[in-house]
Amino acid sequence: MAAVFLTGHGVNDRNGVYYFLPVNVDPDRLRSTGLPYSDLKAIAATLPGKVLLFFDTCHTGNVWGTRRDATDLTGIINELTSADNGVVVFAATTGNHYSLADPAWGSGACTQALVEGLGGKAASAGQGRITINILDLYFFERVKELTRGQQAPATVKPYSVPDFPVAVAQ
Repeated sequence: MAAVFLTGHGVNDRNGVYYFLPVNVDPDRLRSTGLPYSDLKAIAATLPGKVLLFFDTCHTGNVWGTRRDATDLTGIINELTSADNGVVVFAATTGNHYSLADPAWGSGACTQALVEGLGGKAASAGQGRITINILDLYFFERVKELTRGQQAPATVKPYSVPDFPVAVAQ
């Protein structure tokens, strides 16, 4: 299993393409200094085994693009859940929203929820194991709780990827 976790800043260019912004990004040269989601997706698709992508940046929901009509959920879901990808994506927000942070957490709400969940709080009572589905439920509810409903995270898991353990609570 490979897990890629990105936290920081994210923006959409004028065409709606999502970019992760590394520390040395030049906003005037976004294409050559930012990291577009298409590059991450291409790399993730070539990794053997199960792949998890965690995004705690603003506009992470736009990893799926903004050019589609908002009602074209079927197209978005079909693209993301294709058997070819096999990548599970945890995104901090939907497309046009911001990822909230708090100094008390020392991170964004998404990061806080994932650290807590993987640290054992998401484990089923008495089971001690944390699966993708269990983590998804904990992640979604905890981010909403931390942000008092101001942030709605999103998780997409292809239908071809069964629920599997990602951590064991100690």
